[in-house]
Amino acid sequence: MSQPQGIIAAIRDGEPEFIAIRHTIHAHPELGFEEEATSRLVAESLRSWGYSVTTGLGGTGVVGQLQCGSGSRRLGIRADMDALPIHEETGLPYASRLPGKMHACGHDGHTAILLAAARYLAQSRNFDGTLNLIFQPAEEGQGGAARMMAEGLFDRFPCDAVFALHNGPTLPAGSFVVQPGVLAASADSVTITLTGKGGHGGMPHTCVDPVVAMASVILSLQTIVSRNLAPDQPAVVTIGAALAGSACNVIPDSARLELTVRTFSPSVQQQIEQRLRELVTLQAQSFGVTAEIVWQPVTRVLINSPAETRIAREVAEAMVGPQGIVPLPAGAMGGDDFSWMLEQVPGCYVVLGNGIGSKGGCMIHNPGYDFNDEILSVGASYWARLAEAFLRG
Repeated sequence: MSQPQGIIAAIRDGEPEFIAIRHTIHAHPELGFEEEATSRLVAESLRSWGYSVTTGLGGTGVVGQLQCGSGSRRLGIRADMDALPIHEETGLPYASRLPGKMHACGHDGHTAILLAAARYLAQSRNFDGTLNLIFQPAEEGQGGAARMMAEGLFDRFPCDAVFALHNGPTLPAGSFVVQPGVLAASADSVTITLTGKGGHGGMPHTCVDPVVAMASVILSLQTIVSRNLAPDQPAVVTIGAALAGSACNVIPDSARLELTVRTFSPSVQQQIEQRLRELVTLQAQSFGVTAEIVWQPVTRVLINSPAETRIAREVAEAMVGPQGIVPLPAGAMGGDDFSWMLEQVPGCYVVLGNGIGSKGGCMIHNPGYDFNDEILSVGASYWARLAEAFLRG
């Protein structure tokens, strides 16, 4: 197996090319299941390095496979490719050229990291087994991982283990969070539609006002975590959108709430759903409106398996030392649909520090966020060494 510093040096030699690729992807962001140009770039690159390439899996997903030696072990590494519906405000020379679309979560960086590792591994071929590189569409709440799996990802490309990473703003650049067990929260998307009877804003007694009902529902939902869960059970119920009406003097027929629910426990997830349905239904009845609740699972609780996490930690520690392994920040309840893959195949999801302050510290899903190019070679070297360690001859 190659020495960590040798891998990093080899990958850094080609770093400018992959930074340029990252900037190209960043300037041309594509939302979930729309990643046509990004998928073409990925597929063409992999083919040029000798990978067997499958496109169109899960809509716009790409899988590059490379076999070396006679080993029977099979490794999967995933990178996500999609952008977010956010208008970029960074002012960077490579900022998004598409208004209302932005790589505000660093998936452009994740894609470039895996491409850099892919080229190194194709050139060095210092492994024995099968390497499956999974470039996933639609991670941002649209079910890209589940769709790839439903269309036969692990049937067509069996993996003994699968790994992924995500950049982490506010963590030292190039540090790693590597821990077994729960690392990311489940995320459920909930839409509540309250329907009443619209009419003239000056004659509310002739109407059944869904906006007043919505206000009461909003307040009642804030009691679920504070009054129904034990204090040692982390959970979040966030109302991200409250939509109703179009004029000050018109009572609308309906009002809609859009929520995200985050937990670290399937049992707490079920408890919140039950309590939310009870509260919304009874609040609606008390105001004479009807309630429709659509509960859509987005991610599962992400659970790293012990054996694969040990391998990941050994690889990361060999690169950055024990001091470069840091804890997950308290209160972090992000989710990732890589969790669906981990329910089917053992593996490990790590966080790679994006930086602190003005250099990488802006939080994801923010119009001022940018992936820190200084960590690209660290991430690519981690993937290269992990592949060599897992597919050891």
